Amino acid sequence: QVQLVESGGGLVQPGGSLGLSCAASRFTFSTYIMHWYRQAPGKERELVATISRTGGSTNYADSVKGRFTISRDNAKNTVYLQMNSLKPEDTAVYYCKAVASWATYWGQGTQVTVSS
Repeated sequence: QVQLVESGGGLVQPGGSLGLSCAASRFTFSTYIMHWYRQAPGKERELVATISRTGGSTNYADSVKGRFTISRDNAKNTVYLQMNSLKPEDTAVYYCKAVASWATYWGQGTQVTVSS
């Protein structure tokens, strides 16, 4: 079965940094556009970042642009989200999503809490 597993979440102070990983298995990772989403308490799930199949193109939500970086390593079947200068409003469950024309897969999510 197809599997996406996020890791790296945790508690961090405002202004700190955290790196998330999403490891894919049982499908051809390089054929999928990869996304990071997040969902904060009481809020709708929102798109945070997107990366193309080869990693040559990226897009970010305005709220994280300049602070977050999405990257991927197709040889390791992994997509990353490096989060710097974290703010309390970044607190959310972060989800990895893989998209191709024929299929869409979601990870289970990892909690990120930004608090002093």
